Amino acid sequence: MELLLASAIGVLTAGGIYLVLRLRSFPVILGVSLLSYAVNLFLFASGRLVVNMPPILSDDAAGYTDPLPQALVLTAIVISFGMSAVVVMLALGAYLSSRTDEIDIDDPDPIPEAEPGAVE
Repeated sequence: MELLLASAIGVLTAGGIYLVLRLRSFPVILGVSLLSYAVNLFLFASGRLVVNMPPILSDDAAGYTDPLPQALVLTAIVISFGMSAVVVMLALGAYLSSRTDEIDIDDPDPIPEAEPGAVE
């Protein structure tokens, strides 16, 4: 079980990093989402993987599972959903204003350099 979860976290992280390094805005958004899913799985796994245990310790229970990682993951899901919605709206606005979703590395309008003898 741990190997499967660790592999899933690794695949999500690798895919997320690959997509974040692309030069278009939509794959970057998908990459950030994959990275947030990987972090959510990591947080969930940090609370020990226990099957059929209650989240609260009682007198008749043999053990319990830690409820804190579950609460952290739920909070992270809500925050990542809101963040994704904002980033999609920003990317859509950038696409509508420039008619392309490419992320420009080269500055199309560079600042002219000052002449060697000029005083600013």
